[in-house]
Amino acid sequence: MHIHKYFERPTKLADSDWFTGRVWQDPIVEAPAPACVRALKVSFEPGARTAWHTHPLGQTLYIVSGTGLIGLRSETPKEMNTGDTIWIAPGEEHWHGASPMHFMTHIAIQEAQNGQVADWLEKVSDKDYLIPPKP
Repeated sequence: MHIHKYFERPTKLADSDWFTGRVWQDPIVEAPAPACVRALKVSFEPGARTAWHTHPLGQTLYIVSGTGLIGLRSETPKEMNTGDTIWIAPGEEHWHGASPMHFMTHIAIQEAQNGQVADWLEKVSDKDYLIPPKP
């Protein structure tokens, strides 16, 4: 057993190559092999979002607080709210982030395949991000 103390793992600003706006990440778990689970608490400032990406083994998002958006290729974005859980299938191109006017924090849970948890694609355009969401 190992207890990871909160103060030993500082919050970090997410990589601007993969995110638009200010996004903060707090590690939760990166399990040692043979386990492959990875989890982060991710906090998005209003208007902040991921780039388009996929996950080789899928991803689960649990919305801890706020209001966010999630988009799939060729679909209208959908709204996510506190308490919602979203499953994204393996290989499904998607993005997620805060709504334009609200902060949003989620727990992102995914598994690594050959050490990789995501395949990053291009950034989400403002045009795609600002399409009015479906509730």
